[in-house]
Amino acid sequence: MSIPEIHEQAEHKMLQSLESFKHGLTKIRTGRPSPQLLDTVHVEYYGAMLPLSQVANLSLLDARTIGVAPWEKGMGTKIEKAIRESDLGLNPSSQGDLIRVPMPAMTEERRKELTKVVRNDGEAAKIAIRNLRRDANDAVKKLVKEKLASEDDERRAQEDVQKLTDRMINEVDRLVAAKEQDIMAV
Repeated sequence: MSIPEIHEQAEHKMLQSLESFKHGLTKIRTGRPSPQLLDTVHVEYYGAMLPLSQVANLSLLDARTIGVAPWEKGMGTKIEKAIRESDLGLNPSSQGDLIRVPMPAMTEERRKELTKVVRNDGEAAKIAIRNLRRDANDAVKKLVKEKLASEDDERRAQEDVQKLTDRMINEVDRLVAAKEQDIMAV
């Protein structure tokens, strides 16, 4: 494996860690509702457990309510039950074909708790990125040890990997700050 391949592989894995962190952030509830909040809810549909978004249309009805419109008539009660039994603490109510999911107001204590969760997730993402940096640097050192690269190449490669790591960690910090601001907004 060459130094450019090592760098490319490290960047790819760091971007995967960043995407995983972003995806995790969408599941953390902020002050305003988002249809993505219900992504973790699965409904039984003809013997298979499917994500809610595959059996119903999700939309925002107003600033505090998510609307769930099942694609089939008989799915309403199953969807309502699945949302109620999820660990999200939501209480849906059915109005004809539409299921309304009102979002309870968040307390200040809960907001602070969620910001701690976001910070911890951000720290975990940074640790994953730093571990990938270490792996890339180890791979470059191995090339130097095997005399497939010079020490100058090693130094340049480590500087490049460090710049990449710094860029990824800054992005994680930016995402954490934005999510905290979202959570604390009343």
